[in-house]
Amino acid sequence: MEGGDLELGELLAAAEAAPPSESVDVVARDLQKRLGAEQVSFLFVDLIGQRLVRLAAAGADVTDDAEPVDLQDSVYDTVLRSQRQHVEPDGQGGQRVITPVTNRGDCIGVLEVSLQAADDTVLRQVGDAAHALAYIIVTDGRFTDLYHLSRRTTETSLAAEIQHQLLPSAPCCEAAQFTLAAGLVPADDIGGDTYDYTLDRDTLHLSVTDAMGHDTNSALLATLLVGALRRARRSGCDALKQADHAHQALLHHSRGLATGQLLCIDLESGLCELVNAGHPWPLRLRDGIVEEIKLAVNLPFGVAAPASYQLQTLQLRPGDRLILLTDGMLERGAAAADLASVIRDTADLHPRESVRALTAAVLEACHGSLRDDATVMMLDWYGDRPRPDGTRPDPQH
Repeated sequence: MEGGDLELGELLAAAEAAPPSESVDVVARDLQKRLGAEQVSFLFVDLIGQRLVRLAAAGADVTDDAEPVDLQDSVYDTVLRSQRQHVEPDGQGGQRVITPVTNRGDCIGVLEVSLQAADDTVLRQVGDAAHALAYIIVTDGRFTDLYHLSRRTTETSLAAEIQHQLLPSAPCCEAAQFTLAAGLVPADDIGGDTYDYTLDRDTLHLSVTDAMGHDTNSALLATLLVGALRRARRSGCDALKQADHAHQALLHHSRGLATGQLLCIDLESGLCELVNAGHPWPLRLRDGIVEEIKLAVNLPFGVAAPASYQLQTLQLRPGDRLILLTDGMLERGAAAADLASVIRDTADLHPRESVRALTAAVLEACHGSLRDDATVMMLDWYGDRPRPDGTRPDPQH
């Protein structure tokens, strides 16, 4: 390949020609051919974001392939937080290069490569390969369960399986006007929480919901709720009509209740239209001050009462950080966590890191055992203002 540069077209063509479960193999062969890489493996971030699971390329001599790696305070954690490459001696006269594999802000994992030598050109080529791998994994994940299985480090119940499938495939999204991140820590017996988002040409749609009950019953109720909301949203409905569709679906097809917060944000103006159906108030960090946004609270979805939902507005300003929560972040043992302090202390971090800090604080307050799902969705709004330094999408090297 001319100048040793990564030929992205050839790499993508090779990935498309290979079975969808062999994405890492395709990238490994490319790096071995062009750069003489000796070992290549990919480490997935698990579903909870606490450990990494190594997926080695076929034929690689990696003995700890099946052993999860603790993420906290590791070099991998540093790479994922900073979104920058790390280079260190590999103990055998070569160099070990660890590169983030990230797609639109979603930290999928890291690419780990052992090389005899790694100058700036080689490091750039490894970074390009990792960037391509992110897109390849996202694409191939539609056709194989390998990447879903690789993110699991604990046994999954039926309720948890249902709940995971209701969530967006990526918990983080970056665009010119905003950065969005979310996290869900499930209770021991699943509490029915979901979050959702989608980006249209001119509108960002957000929702956070909490189906009443626990275990499979709450997961099934959440399925009905999320299905109704997505159907309404994809039919062009605004937040008010989405709320009505969800309410009618629960009335007609179940005996359950659910709270929810639905938002439609205009990407040009930052004007947010929202509906609050019995849900905890949002929090907003503005100019260093954390405050509750005291909205009118309508009845939960599914309440058989002669009531209608109210469409409210909220004007976002560049620099605002908006935080949506479920009651699992606020009630019972979680109430001991000082969320406002955590939000202030992590104001300069990427939203995905602040979300991680918030869920960790709740887990610690509950001594690692939640009685209700704890969900947080965080939105940094830039509008037409340039992003602050350090928050630009995913510097690779």
